Amino acid sequence: MSKPLTPNPLLESHTLPPFAEIKPEHVVPAIEQLIADNLSALEAHLANNSHYTWANLIAPTEQEDDQLSQAWSPVGHLNGVLNSEPLRVAYNDALLKLTEYSTKLGQHQGLYQAYQQIAASAEYPQLSQAQQQSINNALRDFTLSGIGLPEAQQQQFAANSRRLSELSSKFSNNVLDATHAWYVHIEEAAELAGLPQSALAIAQHAAEERELAGYVITLDIPAYLAVMTHADNRSLREAVYRAYCTRASSEGSKADGSSAAEWDNSELILETLALRQQQAELLGFGNYAELSLTRKMAKSPAEVEEFLLTLADHSKAMANQELAELRQFAAKDGISELQAWDVSYYSEKLKQEQHAISQEELRPYFPVERVISGLFAVAKRLFDLDIEADDSVSTWHKDARYYRVMHQGRELAGFYFDLFARAHKRGGAWMDVCRVRRQTPTGLQLPVAYLTCNFNPPSKDIPSLLTHNEVTTLFHEFGHGLHHMLTKVDVAAVSGISGVEWDAVELPSQFLENWCWHPEVIGLLSSHYQTGEALPQALLERMLAAKNFQSGMMMLRQIEFALFDLRLHWHYPESTPVSVHGVLQAVRDRVAVFQPPAFNRFENSFTHIFAGGYAAGYYSYKWAEVLSADAFSVFEEKGIFDHDSGQRFLTEILEQGGSKAANELFVAFRGREPSTEALLRHSGIEAAKAS
Repeated sequence: MSKPLTPNPLLESHTLPPFAEIKPEHVVPAIEQLIADNLSALEAHLANNSHYTWANLIAPTEQEDDQLSQAWSPVGHLNGVLNSEPLRVAYNDALLKLTEYSTKLGQHQGLYQAYQQIAASAEYPQLSQAQQQSINNALRDFTLSGIGLPEAQQQQFAANSRRLSELSSKFSNNVLDATHAWYVHIEEAAELAGLPQSALAIAQHAAEERELAGYVITLDIPAYLAVMTHADNRSLREAVYRAYCTRASSEGSKADGSSAAEWDNSELILETLALRQQQAELLGFGNYAELSLTRKMAKSPAEVEEFLLTLADHSKAMANQELAELRQFAAKDGISELQAWDVSYYSEKLKQEQHAISQEELRPYFPVERVISGLFAVAKRLFDLDIEADDSVSTWHKDARYYRVMHQGRELAGFYFDLFARAHKRGGAWMDVCRVRRQTPTGLQLPVAYLTCNFNPPSKDIPSLLTHNEVTTLFHEFGHGLHHMLTKVDVAAVSGISGVEWDAVELPSQFLENWCWHPEVIGLLSSHYQTGEALPQALLERMLAAKNFQSGMMMLRQIEFALFDLRLHWHYPESTPVSVHGVLQAVRDRVAVFQPPAFNRFENSFTHIFAGGYAAGYYSYKWAEVLSADAFSVFEEKGIFDHDSGQRFLTEILEQGGSKAANELFVAFRGREPSTEALLRHSGIEAAKAS
């Protein structure tokens, strides 16, 4: 690597990212230099050899690409958790350069031919399973990058890839900006009747940040959910709902009531769909859904649709019954016509009437530090892990913390926790890669993960308190983290979550959620933040009894999202220009039991499929939930902390990364093909199968 003219932390070697030193002005020069150095090194590797091997080509290029990944990883992470305009500009600029680099590699004839030579060589059978799998994946990806296209079509493919990268980033930014542009200022506490104290504290803090008296309700998830679930003020619920579900659309508005159409994603969606379709056709596919499934377990769009509709048909009778019950309950309160902004509110009240339980009643028993301690105890009992905080590691924010993952005194991995919502942080929860496990010239590089959530932050007098739903979210993201961190694969391309089929990547995360519902584990997670009292037995029993409350409606809601995504990318050629909202409405007509208002523009903020990598893949959540429920049934049979079962899940699933096909790994663990029986049973829908 050539020496930089000025010091740049992104061009230096660090075991962990030096977050405090990274500035927006470092980003583009570092990425430009690393790309140039990598391309130069690649040409040297190709020119200096005629017989290509793992050692003289793939290993050194993996090393060079890892240097680029180590520079880009903290930049991408900071763009999500500490967003600023200068960083956003630098990120977007660098992202386009990386897209061009990736496309150039994917269409590099010399590199492609070298991989073909290695795959056909006498050395290939002697390579490890992981090495062989990475070569096979690379050859597939060359094809999907347009390596076989004529030059003019290759150029078109590259231009489309660049534009799709721009559109993805713009879509995400529009959602973020539209979310933060709207809020409602409320001076009188009486208007917020019904909101729990934790939500009022957040609203007060939001007002103080804006130097306003009283309260401010934002569209950040904790605030939004609190209003929709608890606010007695129906007009406030309607206003917040309307603002939330019209984000990034022509219907959206700002805090002062003016139009927020400047962040309208409608045209971006149409252009994205058109370009994805064009990419698919260039590669010889009929549609983008077929292209997307080449990297997934499912074999065809028809198979996915049948899977989703079968689950929907199993669930619909229960969902209709649940909705009728909810309407009847709301009618007692004078609601003659149930609206979208009433559903969560009256669902919560109905659940309290039937089960005498609410998430807010549970919150005092789940202080975040107690939950984290219990989570680590579960990891210890299942996988023999010891997890230790290391506060000597610098982070990007005072709320972020670093942990080391140990096994019998040996360090296996590390991860960052950034758990609280704040300004300039993307909403939602996710796991991302900081460092990948791989062999380097100086030894083994340990995997490191970012684990990010958006829980209520602690206040001056009250620690961060989680709902049980949020406890489940934390377990979910930690499951992703374990998949990344516990791998024993040393080849970067198939290490951890890398190379795992997209519709199987949710298996470990959803699998770990199951422990949140076991009484023995809840005892490890719960302790009243004031008294230290464990979750009372009566409250625990009511919580468990309410586990499947409205599970039919929730199942159909997820199927609605998945089917919309699938059909949007599958049937696009049948109508040009496609009516995105029309596709969504047709899906709702087929599977939904409750119709949202006409002004709802859910699709305009559906970042999973337009900015998050889930295009024609949102079904993966349900697909993997089948796998996770079926895998957990082993522990139901043998005990939730059965040592042998935990070790087999570790060795057959978590340690293998993407080195083998996901179905092969699942069958090795479960002893048979996956079945939907456990998922339906866990959801309380088993009885509806004959309907």
